[in-house]
Amino acid sequence: MAAPMPFPAARGGHGWVPRAGVGEWRKRQGFAPSSAGYGPLRDLPDWSFVDGRPAPPWKGQLRRQQENEDFARRVVRLSTELSQAKQRWKKLQEAAQEQEQLRLQRQLQPKGGTLRGGGNKVP
Repeated sequence: MAAPMPFPAARGGHGWVPRAGVGEWRKRQGFAPSSAGYGPLRDLPDWSFVDGRPAPPWKGQLRRQQENEDFARRVVRLSTELSQAKQRWKKLQEAAQEQEQLRLQRQLQPKGGTLRGGGNKVP
């Protein structure tokens, strides 16, 4: 009887099993985590016309371009919301400070000599 294989054989029978640490190694080297990630091999066209015209965009390019546009719109929207929230918070803080000052002004004031600095002295 043959010894059991350490890893199940792939469909082609070559026994290759992907390793978990390859993506981390690629990140440490400054590459995308997978070979299908960003970079010139993925982002630049494979060919162009002889007269210099670019090749028509392919589906993957169009999809990534749409995803990038959607992401940029989301960033702008969230940035705007954040700015508005900061302004609103500042206005609320100013209003709360004004309310506190108004409350202190409406508070009962001491009478008599304490206002003039002399005070009521008892002999």
